[in-house]
Amino acid sequence: MSCQNGGEKPIIVSTRDRVMRAWENSMELTRDFEMYSKEIHDAPEVAKVFADFAEEECVHAARFREILHKYQENM
Repeated sequence: MSCQNGGEKPIIVSTRDRVMRAWENSMELTRDFEMYSKEIHDAPEVAKVFADFAEEECVHAARFREILHKYQENM
């Protein structure tokens, strides 16, 4: 079975779609890193790295969210 489009209209992925996906991925990474930091008890330095990464990823998620709000305002 072929997955080619077969002459049908292509699915267009917009910039907003990509930002939405990036925001969702970033929020998931934030949650994962925070969870890892709390679950690791045998290596405090690794737990700290995950905690730091959770904070950094949260900043990324917030920036994507701001962009999404701008898209929403212009609809």
